[in-house]
Amino acid sequence: MTSHPSPPATAAPPVAPAGDGCGDEELARGLVAGDEDCLAAVYRRWSSLVYALARRALGNAGEAEDVTQQVFLGVWRGRAGYRPERGPLGGWIVGITRRKIFDALAARARRGELVAAAASLSRTETAADPETVLDRLLVRRELGRLPAAQRRVLYLAFYEDLTQPQIAARTGWPLGTVKSHARRGLHRLRSGIERREPLEAAV
Repeated sequence: MTSHPSPPATAAPPVAPAGDGCGDEELARGLVAGDEDCLAAVYRRWSSLVYALARRALGNAGEAEDVTQQVFLGVWRGRAGYRPERGPLGGWIVGITRRKIFDALAARARRGELVAAAASLSRTETAADPETVLDRLLVRRELGRLPAAQRRVLYLAFYEDLTQPQIAARTGWPLGTVKSHARRGLHRLRSGIERREPLEAAV
């Protein structure tokens, strides 16, 4: 009996590398599928627009460059969430750009608030009586000695005035865990302050 060679298995045609000549829909399909060549083409096509929007909003070239990188990192990480029926790829990227610009402006505002708060605290401590200054230094020292989780919970409670449910939402920890860290942290903080250990011992 004469044997005949088996026909080759049918395989899906290879996806061609995405290039700058691809249409937006083809780029979007490749991007969602995880094709890094498509991401590179998307970057080449829209990075100038993203940078221009960020530069105009932030007025700073370095921050605009950072936002541009964050936008395309967000494009890659969030590619599965792109829905072409909701709008074109370019519009989706502009939407991510606006959110990243907002985040950058918010971070800038927080930095300004921290600088102002630090300056205000410095002036207050200069004018405060020695006992008040000492108490503040002791609290800071003992906070620094706490385990990281307890220190974070107490910092958010004392310095950002967050409630325990808000701390749980901020950190992603269960509310019971937040309460436990707060209770243990306060106990250790109180014990450390009551020892009134000389400040030089912490150096």
